[in-house]
Amino acid sequence: MTSMQLGLIGLGKMGGNMRERIRRAGHTVIGYDRNPEVSDVSGLAELVDKLEAPRTVWVMVPAGEATQSVIDELGGLLQSGDTVVDGGNSRWTDDEKHAKELGAKGIGFVDAGVSGGVWGLQNGYALMVGGDVAHVAKVQPIFDALKPEGPYGYVHAGKVGAGHFSKMVHNGIEYAMMQAYAEGWELLEKVDSVENVREVFRSWQEGTVIRSWLLDLAVNALDEDVHLDRLRGYAEDSGEGRWTVEAAIDNAVPLPAITASLFARFASRQEDSPQMKMIAALRNQFGGHAVESAEK
Repeated sequence: MTSMQLGLIGLGKMGGNMRERIRRAGHTVIGYDRNPEVSDVSGLAELVDKLEAPRTVWVMVPAGEATQSVIDELGGLLQSGDTVVDGGNSRWTDDEKHAKELGAKGIGFVDAGVSGGVWGLQNGYALMVGGDVAHVAKVQPIFDALKPEGPYGYVHAGKVGAGHFSKMVHNGIEYAMMQAYAEGWELLEKVDSVENVREVFRSWQEGTVIRSWLLDLAVNALDEDVHLDRLRGYAEDSGEGRWTVEAAIDNAVPLPAITASLFARFASRQEDSPQMKMIAALRNQFGGHAVESAEK
């Protein structure tokens, strides 16, 4: 294995664990975060200065203005032959813009949809990558370090934007799957005849066609709070569910289940929804997303 250097910007719940997993694979990671307690350097200029050319810098910050600001600054610091990876949850149309801006300076751009949440350090991260073959090849040792063991969990999905588009669709499917579990859970809780809903969910973990990691996480959540009484039925949406529905409209592709699951999250903000307690619990289990406590 060829050891390589990587600059990593953003050391939050995902980025911090990614730095550790990449280091465990034998690579050098120089990390920057606005929080000096976790940062290896004081700023982006120092980060770039510590990397040997040709440099590879991975951006792991919130989508939108934060990512644009970092891309803009890197565009002024990096040189022709360097490569930038956006591993956040950026919209695919932003990827096309960033590739064009950096490409004008000879800087390569790769978009990487990353899935794995707070479990990624232990289990590996599923990676969906977009970009030119040559640019992707430069980053391949890092992708190999991050992905799960075995043949699955990594795909070069296509050209720039394809990685984040694939991750967006993944998240849309995730919305619909969580909604289905949540609706089934609420119905089981509602009837008098079913006396142990948690154990019904647990029984589904082996031998059924609906067994999945999400189901395992649902059982974890119910083990911690058997009726989810401690949660308020409120769930945020990350934005990717909205983008998935917008893309479906633009391409005239019917997505009734994913669309309904997005609208259900909107409904959660209007009243204390039992289904949304399960959605909130699942999001907390796999992503460490904040939950809201029920009013006493």
